[in-house]
Amino acid sequence: MIDEDPGFEQPAGEQSPVGEPVREDPSLTDDIVALIDDGKTYLEAEIEFQKSRAEFAFARGRSGAAYGLAAAALLHLALVALVVGAIFALTPMIGAWAATAIVVAMLAAGGIFLALAAKRRFARLAAAYRETRQ
Repeated sequence: MIDEDPGFEQPAGEQSPVGEPVREDPSLTDDIVALIDDGKTYLEAEIEFQKSRAEFAFARGRSGAAYGLAAAALLHLALVALVVGAIFALTPMIGAWAATAIVVAMLAAGGIFLALAAKRRFARLAAAYRETRQ
């Protein structure tokens, strides 16, 4: 049996599914419910897309990091070989201890220079964030 509500009309000769009245125009409530359902569907699809994107990036990033670590290890070994070679090359001219002292002093000076440069960069970064908070 079909309930007779003022908002529902059943066109003549048309049967509605499951015996429900056929609506002529969707109401605002129906539109809002449909919009919420569409939003949920979009959100679920976006979450799945971002998950697959993150998995892809992680897989590529992991292999990239492995290659980067291997490259850093080889470069480190090359620099160690350069330092040892510099000491061996200077030893006949000025002696082993003096050659070692010169190489260590040069490396320490370079390290201090790079550390101060890094400190200046971080100080500028901190100052930029201080300016945005005020």
